[in-house]
Amino acid sequence: MDSFEFRYVNCCKRYKVLPNPAILSSLSKVECQKSFERLSNLVIVLDHLKDADLLPLIDMINAMSSSDVDAVDILNESPCILNEDQVLSLMCAANQKLRTVSLQDLPFTKRFLRYLFRSGLCCQLLKLSSSSLQKLDMVGSFMQLRKLNLDFCTSLTTLHKDCFSDMPNLMHLSMCETRVANLWTTTTALSKLPSLVELRFQNCLCCEDTGPCPAYSTNRFGFRVRNSDYPTGQPNTCYDNLQNLSLLDLSSDPHSGLEKTFRDESNIQDGYDFDLNEGVTVASARKKYISHHPSPLCFEKYYREFMIASLPRLEVLDNLPIGKKDKKLAQVIHSTYFENLPYKRHAEENVSRILHNREIASSRTPFKSKQSSFHRKNQQSFSRSLCAAKLGASPWPHLNSLSSISFATNEESRRFRPRQFEYHPSDSSLMAFGTLDGEVVVINHENGKKIAYMPPLGARNSILGLCWLKKYPSKVLAGSDNGLLRLYDISNTSAKGADSCYDRVFNASDKFEQLTSVHINSTDEMLLVSGYTRNVAMYDMVTGKRSQLFGDLHQEPINVAKFSHLSPFMFATSSFDHDVKMWDIRQKMVRPCYTATSSRGNVMVCFSPDDQYLLVSAVDNEVRQLLAADGRLHTDFGIASSGSSQNYTRSYYMNGSDYIITGSSDEHVVRICCAQTGRRLRDVYFEGKGSDKAMFVQSLRSDPFRPFNMSILASYAQSNSKCEIIKVNLLSSSEEGEDDSYLQQSCPSFSLGG
Repeated sequence: MDSFEFRYVNCCKRYKVLPNPAILSSLSKVECQKSFERLSNLVIVLDHLKDADLLPLIDMINAMSSSDVDAVDILNESPCILNEDQVLSLMCAANQKLRTVSLQDLPFTKRFLRYLFRSGLCCQLLKLSSSSLQKLDMVGSFMQLRKLNLDFCTSLTTLHKDCFSDMPNLMHLSMCETRVANLWTTTTALSKLPSLVELRFQNCLCCEDTGPCPAYSTNRFGFRVRNSDYPTGQPNTCYDNLQNLSLLDLSSDPHSGLEKTFRDESNIQDGYDFDLNEGVTVASARKKYISHHPSPLCFEKYYREFMIASLPRLEVLDNLPIGKKDKKLAQVIHSTYFENLPYKRHAEENVSRILHNREIASSRTPFKSKQSSFHRKNQQSFSRSLCAAKLGASPWPHLNSLSSISFATNEESRRFRPRQFEYHPSDSSLMAFGTLDGEVVVINHENGKKIAYMPPLGARNSILGLCWLKKYPSKVLAGSDNGLLRLYDISNTSAKGADSCYDRVFNASDKFEQLTSVHINSTDEMLLVSGYTRNVAMYDMVTGKRSQLFGDLHQEPINVAKFSHLSPFMFATSSFDHDVKMWDIRQKMVRPCYTATSSRGNVMVCFSPDDQYLLVSAVDNEVRQLLAADGRLHTDFGIASSGSSQNYTRSYYMNGSDYIITGSSDEHVVRICCAQTGRRLRDVYFEGKGSDKAMFVQSLRSDPFRPFNMSILASYAQSNSKCEIIKVNLLSSSEEGEDDSYLQQSCPSFSLGG
């Protein structure tokens, strides 16, 4: 039989190219291996090749028989530029014999990666580090793949539903320094890998490759510790141990649901067989672990515990071995700070089964009892179970752009630039939004149709405040940043055109300059206005005149002032002076009913729908729930700060007073937490299209009629052309299993308004 070198030279002659010395050297090594009856491995280093070298090499490999070589490795060691189609042909020719494919630092296009992911490979190790891939959609067959390296893929943000659909043997996955940030969607995607035992989103400083760090081991008590590191003291309880790890940030307030939950769960530590009095803690190892090349999700609080609890088959995470006690401790942490499903549902239920059980129960229930409180409780329980089942089945929620819909004005299509929006309080289909250009638009957000359009009045000043009236559901009040207040009646639009919408202009001499917030009390009699001053103004809704001006209520500007939902006399103010104050206008406005202080400047405050609580949002993710009666702390949500003093955080209630949603102006995520326990339920991430995907939360609201639905006013970081309102349905999954993307605009004052 002709030698490999001879066959390769003949192929080169057919293409009239000179044989490549690097290929000849590799073929010579294969001949040597075969002569000693060793495993024959053909190594092809792409760095040493040019486009002209590929065609003869492909022909030679295509002509090989199954017994010629045992394995083929295709590697590159430095950036190079080669014809993509020919590289694909080379991999296809060697596919059945492929062992290692390393394509790091190669400038391949989306087309190349898409073909590679959808066609699949038979290799055992695939290295795509530093590639430009933005979407991991590996739906092809990778049946033999055991190790996948995606380090430094800095455009990769999300793992999608089917990205690991056919990798039953993948054991080692490394994704250091990507942009993956969502714990929930990431663990859901990874849970489809039945053989995964090692995972990296960051690496130990001394470890370049996967595998447990040699400096660490698992001691006889099941905790991972640094070799030769033993603490001098021993904690007495699981609670003390967690405090030593700096894992507890619980309020000492007796109303803190978090502390009670943890105390209850720590009581069952005997069932976990924790023997912390006899062993060492993981504190020493945690302190000496030096993170290197972390992905964004590594900065999430309790990231490690979340991953270990969600992926129970893992043995090594971020080069650190996982011991039995690590896993048990992670379960306690996870159940203390996170919710798998809403409303304390512990196991995913089938939606059809829930509906079937409801029908059976309904047929057995006498008619009279259906009016009873027992029936109402059953109905609430059914609704919550249905929500839990749907949310559990939709890890990738459905996102839909709302304000990107074009409206016809004077027979020309145009788009709006929203700056503020509000759901209608009694009509589930209506939403109003104000724009950066001073317009007010009312739409049916269910079908995207325009209901009313109110053009700007005079100068084009941004609408920063909107408020629907409760007793007059066709009326909406708008306040612009120059202090102009205007009341609109949308019921007049069809008869006389847009001008007839103007119901009342408030006294121009009483303008509240630098306005940021407007709110109407429960009886529609008084209007509260605050802005970038230390004062709050009150207007008579009947006359349109300012009735009172309360001066120097705070030491710094009052960004938001809100009336309570039930009392027309009580309102709360939040200021950048770190204070939230409760006021009663029936009393002298000399001193507040009480003052509650945050550690940072307050961005906003709002009442819970039943007025039992205040939700306070301070700069950089400081979100707390207070008792409205006296201002005592009820829940500290413990969201990790970003370190930015310009990260303006806003929070609102969802599903009545059951959950809260919170987002910040320097982040592209909305977090959903249980209002009573503080446990995190989900995070919703979103991004734009094009070269710059950075987007931020400008404002947000929950849908008052639909559970686990909300809308986000999102802004694009660079472009000044568009802002978008994004509707989010947590109970419905995106068709492609991925978050939709939208283009947004950067708005000028992230700190203003709610």
